Amino acid sequence: MTKRHHNTIARDAERQAMLRQMLEERRREIHEKLRSLRETLPAEVVEVRDPEERSVADFVQEVDFALMEMKSATLSKIDEALQRLGEGRYGVCAECDEEISEARLQAVPFASLCRDCQAQQEQDERDERLRLQSEKPVLGELPVRR
Repeated sequence: MTKRHHNTIARDAERQAMLRQMLEERRREIHEKLRSLRETLPAEVVEVRDPEERSVADFVQEVDFALMEMKSATLSKIDEALQRLGEGRYGVCAECDEEISEARLQAVPFASLCRDCQAQQEQDERDERLRLQSEKPVLGELPVRR
């Protein structure tokens, strides 16, 4: 084994250790935030005096639940990234098999798509939403049968 090849292997192992640490740190932060959210939810369920207070309390609770869902989804993505890292697929786009840029991985450490494929996926999702919206009947109109 050449010295250059040995240095490359050492650099890759160092990079993997750093990435694993970054992902696990992010995972711990999210677990902590989720735990904190769960602890505050029961405390907020108090006697509400009027409909306006009830409305505000319901809104706050819905926001808390939405945050919990987002954090849980992010945790799943981090777990998937850790799995890809263990399998040697971390940093490779799941769609085109090109390498995901270091800058993107620093910004979104659990990214599974390169910037171009992510942009294409988001555009496809927007197009699908628009297509579905255009198929919805307008209030007072009968749906068009095709």
